Order: sequence, then C-alpha cells, then structure tokens
Amino acid sequence: QVALLDIDICGPSIPKMMGLEGEQVHQSGSGWSPVYIEENLGVMSVGFLLSSPDDAVIWRGPKKNGLIKQFLRDVDWGEIDYLIVDTPPGTSDEHLSVVQYLSAAHIDGAVIITTPQEVSLQDVRKEINFCHKVKLPIIGVVENMSGFICPKCKNESQIFPPTTGGAEKMCQNLNVSLLGKVPLDPQIGKSCDKGQSFLSEAPESPATTSYRNIIQRIQEYCDQHRFQEEKII
Repeated sequence: QVALLDIDICGPSIPKMMGLEGEQVHQSGSGWSPVYIEENLGVMSVGFLLSSPDDAVIWRGPKKNGLIKQFLRDVDWGEIDYLIVDTPPGTSDEHLSVVQYLSAAHIDGAVIITTPQEVSLQDVRKEINFCHKVKLPIIGVVENMSGFICPKCKNESQIFPPTTGGAEKMCQNLNVSLLGKVPLDPQIGKSCDKGQSFLSEAPESPATTSYRNIIQRIQEYCDQHRFQEEKII
C-alpha cells in the first residue's frame, strides 16, 4: 500500500505524470480522500485543488506550510506501507516543513536525484548538507540522464558529460550511497506527458532495468532501517 504526496506546491507535476489531470479531491467523514490510480496507490497534490493546470500558485511560506500540514493531518491515507513525498528542488519551506511534521514518524530517509553535470552536483551537495543538518537519513543518490544507450548499436554516449566525475565521484567523496544510474530514454518523457507507466510501456529498456534495481535497493534499505527501529523500540 503506497501513498504519493506531492508537496511541490508551486509546480505540481504529479497529476500530469500519473494520468490524473482533471481529478478532484473528495471530502469524507474521515477527511480528504486521496485520488487512487490503483487500489494500492493513492495520490494527493495541490494540482487537484486548482481549477486549471495552468493556474499559478502564488503563496508565501506560511500558507505552503499550512497546506503541507493539512495533507499530512487531514488526508485519509488508510494503512500504508510507504509514504513517498515528492519535493521541489532546493532546501526551503517545503523541505523544512515535511521533515519537521514527520519527525515523530521516524522517516526512513531521503532519495536525492541529480544529473551528471557539475552545475547539478553543486545543488545536490547542498541538499546532502541540508539532510545532515536536520538529521534526515540519506537512503542514497540517483543519477538521472546518465548517458544515452543507443537502442540499435547498444553503445553508450555521454549527452551530459560528468566533467567532475558525476554522482559516483561525489558519493565517494561524501560517503553517500549511489543507488543507481538511469540512462536517457525519450520514452520516459513521453510516458510522463501521457500519464503512463514507463515500466509498462518500455519493459525492455535499460532504464527500466535501472529503475527496478534502484527500487529494490530502496526497499532493502527501508526494511533494514525499520528492523533496526523496532529493535531500538
């Protein structure tokens, strides 16, 4: 049972990527009901509260924080195994709020996404530093757009050259786990635009294999983390 919470308040893309544009949140006696894609996958996003996908959300920090608290407190998620929180880039209100509000829930950790270029790695180093400062465990780093594997000749080309060694070198330097590298695949963008599952649309893609390996590593980490939590309790 998985819940996906989109707290990118100003740029909610989850409804589009999940094929849920136009859906609305319903109120029940037990709170807001998530929008379900499958019986075991519920989604909540500010995108469901907008009259149009093109509406701009022009809010200051306190209003953002209030909505995040409402999503965590007033949504009837039911019994769930995983709560996946999609955050915007950066280390601002949304990140501070969700870490603070979930502190008592023993968060398993953060999965940090980067691309190979140094301009992206600079920001990701700040994210890692943020996690250390707020005592948020880091599950690991995923390198996105990590080379392009030609579907015909199977040779790999570096579209975004890792001039400083990419995520692998950064993880070694900062003693953080590298969960995996996802190669470029045009079908990923098409699937997101159409709100379809990339793993179902392109099961033979090298990117699908990479995604599945990353998911497995995250599950193994969470299982181990929760086992240790239970021993401490």
